[in-house]
Amino acid sequence: MDDESLSNWAERRDAKIGRLRAVPLVSGDGLKGSHLNPDAPRAIQRWNGYAWEPYGFAANLAETRRILHPSTKEPPTASAPQPQPLKAGRGRHRKPRPGE
Repeated sequence: MDDESLSNWAERRDAKIGRLRAVPLVSGDGLKGSHLNPDAPRAIQRWNGYAWEPYGFAANLAETRRILHPSTKEPPTASAPQPQPLKAGRGRHRKPRPGE
């Protein structure tokens, strides 16, 4: 196994400082997947390099996404691609005859 140098490990760890995550606030051992409880409130936590600390609160999944991904915009509505003109072909998927 190749050992990683301590400086590389520390650099990789420090790059994660400030990362945010959302934790659904559901009671008990209920389902915690974001897609399962989109209306559940969420605690926003921030990694400080050693532990996750409280950072904020979101009322639902839509607000959580706006907090976690602020630069992401709604995808633009794409117009239908323009049809390309047909190229010259040999017909309807036929194999060429020998000698053609």
